[in-house]
Amino acid sequence: MPRPRYLFACVALFALMTACSSNVPTSQNADVAAVRGVEAAWVKDIATKDVDKYVSYYSNDASVLLPNEMMITGKDNIKAALKPMLADPNFALTFQSTRGEASKSGDFVYLIGTYSMTSSSPTDQKPVTDQGKYLTVFKKQLDGSWKAVADMVNSDLPARIERPQAAPQPKKHVTHRVTTRAHKRRRT
Repeated sequence: MPRPRYLFACVALFALMTACSSNVPTSQNADVAAVRGVEAAWVKDIATKDVDKYVSYYSNDASVLLPNEMMITGKDNIKAALKPMLADPNFALTFQSTRGEASKSGDFVYLIGTYSMTSSSPTDQKPVTDQGKYLTVFKKQLDGSWKAVADMVNSDLPARIERPQAAPQPKKHVTHRVTTRAHKRRRT
């Protein structure tokens, strides 16, 4: 093969490889962008404090992992767990992803980001704000929509340490000395 043909073949092969490989990240970037759009709508719907809107972003078999709590699985269980939180007059939640990545197959996207949540203190009902980070995994549904299948939050606040209450002290058995006249007479 003469030199110009060889050079042309190499350039053509390089162009073909570049074109093929650039399609994968573009579709993955589009998936991440689509899920970030879902996330932005989710934040707006959470502000309404409507539990049905909040839960609509989860798949039917989703799992939520909250700090210091048991895992919550299933949309109905998630709804039951979130309902009291949304009823709190001080409740507010915002979150925004800082990193996202899509699977090559185009069926999963994960987002990592930060959140800020305000709720009422259990002791005095005053607003308390918690900040932290989260990881949410979204799965593309059969209808093309994206639903959260796993949602985990991790507070930046120190873990609450429950101090065990001191065990009640056993009562000491006190022996009283009874002195009676008869007892005194025997002693003397």
